[in-house]
Amino acid sequence: MPLIVYFLLSLISTFVLTVISVRFLIPKLKSHKMGQKILDIGPRWHKSKEGTPTMGGLSFIFASLIVAAVSAVALVLRSGGSETAKFLLTFLLAFSNGLIGLLDDYLKVFKKQNEGLKAPQKYFLQLIVCGMYLFFMSHFGFITTEMPIPFTDIKIELGIVYYVIAMLLLTGIVNSVNLADGIDGLAATESAAVGAFFAVVFFTLSSTSGAILSALLIGGCLGFLTYNFYPAKIFMGDTGSLFLGGLVVGLAFLADEPLIILIAGFMYVIESISVILQVGCYKLTHKRIFKMSPIHHHFEKCGWSEIKIVSVFGILTALFCVISYFGIV
Repeated sequence: MPLIVYFLLSLISTFVLTVISVRFLIPKLKSHKMGQKILDIGPRWHKSKEGTPTMGGLSFIFASLIVAAVSAVALVLRSGGSETAKFLLTFLLAFSNGLIGLLDDYLKVFKKQNEGLKAPQKYFLQLIVCGMYLFFMSHFGFITTEMPIPFTDIKIELGIVYYVIAMLLLTGIVNSVNLADGIDGLAATESAAVGAFFAVVFFTLSSTSGAILSALLIGGCLGFLTYNFYPAKIFMGDTGSLFLGGLVVGLAFLADEPLIILIAGFMYVIESISVILQVGCYKLTHKRIFKMSPIHHHFEKCGWSEIKIVSVFGILTALFCVISYFGIV
């Protein structure tokens, strides 16, 4: 069966299952009063969103899990155990991060702890998950300690330092995607664009596992956007954003181009940088650089509508993805 058929079947199946899942999930979440709590530190107009069902990421995680299970069987028949192992390890990276997000959302909603997991607790769990991913990827020979440099043919042998950089990259991108999930449709729109980029990359590499995982990312995001685009009827919560973060950065490692996610996912990175600059500047000078961070809230405070922010950030993500493609071909 041609690679394009695997890709389209996976994308369409994930999209349809996500849409169906969200449709059933919204009333279930409402009946259990699993609504988003809007903190007072956020934009005041976001208060109108309080009570909107959260943990909606369960929809595309469920859809992806079903399609991934079927795809794993197909991969064994088409490409053998090695390709299937890479596929499953990368999916498990995303799935495990989604479970961390689920625990975080559970504490926020059920235990009425607005903060959910404390930052050190969340990061410790992410370190375990990402460390296990790197261990098994290395154990099976799917990654080496050579780091490819985008836009060049250079590969730098880093030795043990590779794993330090890889851990920072994995956890950093996962949390950056989490920060991007602050307004209706933003994280899903950016992630769909990044998924499309990786789909092109894996078609170029003739990688079935990568193409299917890219399809899961695109299909899940587009399916969720049918209910998450402004005005959102459901939020993905940390459950969804940490899953997406794990998947996008996992695709970069699967393509053996870890650093390319810093360019393709530059709009994620900007979110983290804005928070670091804001906090650091305030601690040093008691002055703020932005009206609010992460940076998408700054533009909200400047009068941009949520639709405008999502559109501009989505277009910029697509442009960075195009640039990224020329960095690895």
